[in-house]
Amino acid sequence: MEHHHDCHCGHDHDHSHEEMQSRYALALSKYNTHLHDDEVQLKVDSLITQHLDENNNMEVKKQLFNCLDLTTLKCTDSEESVMKFTEKVNEFVDKYPDLDNVAAICVYPNMAEIVNDTLEADDVKIACVSGGFPSSQTFMEVKVAETAMALHAGAEEIDIVMPVGKFLCGDYEGMCDEIGELKDICGEKTLKVILETGALRSASNIKKAAILSMYSGADFIKTSTGKEAISATPEAALVMCEAIKEYYKETGRKVGFKAAGGIDSVKKALAYYTIVKEVLGEEWLNNGLFRIGASRLANLLLSEITGEETKLF
Repeated sequence: MEHHHDCHCGHDHDHSHEEMQSRYALALSKYNTHLHDDEVQLKVDSLITQHLDENNNMEVKKQLFNCLDLTTLKCTDSEESVMKFTEKVNEFVDKYPDLDNVAAICVYPNMAEIVNDTLEADDVKIACVSGGFPSSQTFMEVKVAETAMALHAGAEEIDIVMPVGKFLCGDYEGMCDEIGELKDICGEKTLKVILETGALRSASNIKKAAILSMYSGADFIKTSTGKEAISATPEAALVMCEAIKEYYKETGRKVGFKAAGGIDSVKKALAYYTIVKEVLGEEWLNNGLFRIGASRLANLLLSEITGEETKLF
């Protein structure tokens, strides 16, 4: 894995801030980060217009269901409500033996243990948001402790928000160190880095943030927390998928893509599927490399798959 704190200069010394910053500039220079928002918009529109309909079928809807991170991130969550939430995923196994289950259940870190104790469905992972979610504004020591505690409580995947403030003021070193340190805590477990694309203000910024996050060890890059005014957009997804593709060509490492925030219709989910398929290809169309974070979408997909209104989740 290409990691932010590996040094290949051949000298044993501490690198100055200037050297580190120029390193990130060098990493970014290998990619096309000068994008025009209007061109991105046109590209997305044409791609969805041409290809969405061909993906609007039963097979794809079943696949989308299997790529869901079924999510509950409310201030009203309680051990009791999260237990019931998890039991519905167990119930799914008996009710729909022919269908693949969701990819993961995503909860706050203090709920990992209750999910771990309740979850019986095989192949469903436990994911936790961590690192001062959703703002990422807390002490690094707290982010490290929260992540370690979530993993200890049973989390197999960690979703963090990259330090957006550091990125926007050009502190790439601070941003990358932080992501790298949290990836070190995760070890072999999956780290998803949320770019919070709605706060990044331009396609060029989204591309840069995506590259730096991958360079720092992200296993997945994710659009949004769902807690900001602007959540996931197809435009952000296109830019992120193009970044993943270029990064793969450069490094040989496959990074996953997760769309999250405001994906409350099957049509929106199909749009993200279409973008992943057209930009990254078939090999990304599995829950090892593609996720959708949602809460309402599960029932909507299930209703279309079964042909009757279903409110299991």
